[in-house]
Amino acid sequence: MSDRLDPERILELARQTFDIEAAALIGLKQRQGDSFVAAVAAMLACSGRVVVMGMGKSGHVGRKIAATLASTGTPAMFVHPAEASHGDLGMVTPGDVVLAISNSGESDELAAILPAIKRLSVTTIAMTGKPESTLARHADIVLSSAVDQEACPLNLAPTASTTAQMALGDALAVALLDARGFREEDFARSHPGGSLGRRLLTHVHDVMRSGDAVPRVTVDTGLVDTMREMTRKGLGATAVADAQGRVQGIFTDGDLRRLIEVGRDLRDLRAGDVMHPSPRTVRADALAVEAADLMEKHRITSVLVVDGDGLLVGALNSNDLMRAKVI
Repeated sequence: MSDRLDPERILELARQTFDIEAAALIGLKQRQGDSFVAAVAAMLACSGRVVVMGMGKSGHVGRKIAATLASTGTPAMFVHPAEASHGDLGMVTPGDVVLAISNSGESDELAAILPAIKRLSVTTIAMTGKPESTLARHADIVLSSAVDQEACPLNLAPTASTTAQMALGDALAVALLDARGFREEDFARSHPGGSLGRRLLTHVHDVMRSGDAVPRVTVDTGLVDTMREMTRKGLGATAVADAQGRVQGIFTDGDLRRLIEVGRDLRDLRAGDVMHPSPRTVRADALAVEAADLMEKHRITSVLVVDGDGLLVGALNSNDLMRAKVI
């Protein structure tokens, strides 16, 4: 271990960083007012996209803010200021809102394109720690991201200031999604490949077994034939339904084991004698996660699927839900 690697010093600096950045966020909270409301209103009324710009660390923060806005219902994109002065400014069109981020407000690359942005007649929102800066003077709305000090011991490296920018961007996104009435289902549509997307977009009819794959017997089916049907279909259970397809009950592998344990004579039994009447069912148009919740709540591994008229249309078990990555 290096002589300069002092564990106590390391932990002390970590704690100081947390304290300084926490204080920066509290100060940020106290500075927001009419300008923040105006920024949210401008983004909400935007008929185009929110174009986020920033250089260096502010640019990294800007990319994250643009991604958060886009995933929560506000169309947004990031444009690099240096590339904007070489043609990418064409991505900014009337109807857009520009969110320009610079702690100093004096970034050369950003300052160079501010007059051109002004000529496009788009609303410009400045996120800066210096309200008297060049960026602030060119902006229609100024959001203060000022901090008293950086967490860096030299008070140089962007630390507390980038934390403040990130939090301010999150606050904008949260206020906007609430104003839009953005719901879990909307979020899922923006994240179809994620676990939340699968949980909120996958319906029972997407994963259930249907047609001949559904084990089905009548109340008069002998128990031996009932077991054969369960074996053929491999669900671990079978529906007991009438001629119209209305569910009368369910019989499972567990029920069979219990019959054997108590020494019942299986030869003369019918499905109607051993089934569970009025079993748990789920609608085909329900979310698959509802079927998973039903199984967990009642400690069952299979559930029958019915349509709007209560007729048997499918079945599924926990393995089907795991394959679909719903659980």
